[in-house]
Amino acid sequence: MADGEAGAYREFKALAEAADRKFARARDLPLYGGGDHHSRKAFKAYTRLWRLQQERRRELVAGGLRRWEIGEVASRIGQLYYARYLRTAEPRSLVGAYVFYEAIYSRGYFGAAAGAEGGGRHQALLIRYKELRFIARFLVVAMLMRRAEAVDHLAGRLRAFVEESKVAYPKTNFKEWKQVLQELGRFLKADGAYKGSRSLRYDNLFDSYPSNLASIARFHSKRVLKLKEAVLTSYRRNEVKFTELTLDTFRMLQCLEWEPTGSYQIAAKELTENGTVSDQSGPSGLIDIHLSAEISDGGLPSNPQKAIIYHPTVSHLLAVLATICEELSQDSILLIYISASGSAEQNMASQKYASSSSSHARAASFPIDKPNSHMSSDNHLWLGPRGSGGPNNLYPEDLIPFTRYPLFLVIDSENSHAFKAIHNAEKGEPAALLLSPRISSAMPGVESTGHGSQFTYFLTAPMQAFCQLAGITSDIDTDTYANAENILFSAFEEYEGILCTSVGLNNVWGQILPDPFLRRLILRYRIPYIFCTQQYEHLAVGYNINLAM
Repeated sequence: MADGEAGAYREFKALAEAADRKFARARDLPLYGGGDHHSRKAFKAYTRLWRLQQERRRELVAGGLRRWEIGEVASRIGQLYYARYLRTAEPRSLVGAYVFYEAIYSRGYFGAAAGAEGGGRHQALLIRYKELRFIARFLVVAMLMRRAEAVDHLAGRLRAFVEESKVAYPKTNFKEWKQVLQELGRFLKADGAYKGSRSLRYDNLFDSYPSNLASIARFHSKRVLKLKEAVLTSYRRNEVKFTELTLDTFRMLQCLEWEPTGSYQIAAKELTENGTVSDQSGPSGLIDIHLSAEISDGGLPSNPQKAIIYHPTVSHLLAVLATICEELSQDSILLIYISASGSAEQNMASQKYASSSSSHARAASFPIDKPNSHMSSDNHLWLGPRGSGGPNNLYPEDLIPFTRYPLFLVIDSENSHAFKAIHNAEKGEPAALLLSPRISSAMPGVESTGHGSQFTYFLTAPMQAFCQLAGITSDIDTDTYANAENILFSAFEEYEGILCTSVGLNNVWGQILPDPFLRRLILRYRIPYIFCTQQYEHLAVGYNINLAM
């Protein structure tokens, strides 16, 4: 080995160690509030490292550079792109993550390293774990990109790879990956129940009604609030999830984003399928680390930023809300979405129930209230894994201090009615409240527990939610589904016109109806009432707006 080749590899290792330290600092910071400075520093470090391995590729290979090391660098870059997407909600950052992950997968960086390179059995096992984690991350990005074929392929590969690993390392416990596969199976079954249905994202082609634009415009003469920040969290025992992304927050996340326009979709498709994965033979390839800057969707506003909090404690959730409220601009409104059970007993019952065979999964998403239950169990949400006591209870009073700022509160729980107490107790700004029914209304014999919250399903995908409610299977005729969806769109258009021309509309709704995301949620809030009339006892509580006309 020449001195120049050995020196190049030492430089690469030194830069990699420095980049890894910056990556660790960026990874440990929450994806809300500040912290973007550390992310930029990590990205800059990996940019330098990536360029080095591109420009001095021959020397590095001769000096001992292995394919899995390039795979590790590319994986870190993909993770930084994905973290940027979670922090900023920029679609192009999600595309960047997908491109790097797809390149790693198609070139088999980790697989080739584990199978062909030296380093001993222990190192091969470590690389195998890296590949398992990589495929799981790639799956999440592919699901958010709505790449159905890629998701199916990756899910099959993950299952096969776990089985291969169990055979190759019989003394190693892969129990946690068996659980991951079970979670993935439940998630894909629920998310892919109605394949071919349109995206959950806001699409001007379907979700905007030109006939009502003049009616909506009348609100602009007064104060108008825009949705720029959202906090999304769910905490239910045995809820449908994959990694730390629950099905309910996965749906809400997409529901609060714009559907990219045709030109953007074409550019993203070209990046993720064509020009970025050339040069398959080398250890690095020619992927441009700034590739996502090549595409933008100037025809659409920015997506609201979203803080997705997985299984928070009450104190953690309140700390997140305090941080985000401090940075809320004067023309902004904060959306808070919480999906949680009403008590520890219901959480534990849900866990025991769901652990039984799927043939017995017939219970509703919301447990029916027991006649002799204590009143104290009705006035809070439960955010905790087990036990009972005040620290895990989220009360309406806990959220009242944040009503110094404009809030749009969505509570999905059998105890949602308790949060009516916020009305008339606000500290400065009247809060808009969307509260779920106390129980679900699945038809007899229709399984609902494996599809996520019924209420959230209606808010994010009303046509699919109706099909699930009625027990209509995924093999529904395409034309029939499209005709039913057109009927639903017509109903939304008519109802939007009624709502926007209402003379007695309270200003708390008038100042948020111009926002397309919030307006769509308000319109869809009526749908469960149509199908669940007897159970829908509180709609947009406290304000002069009749969502149940």
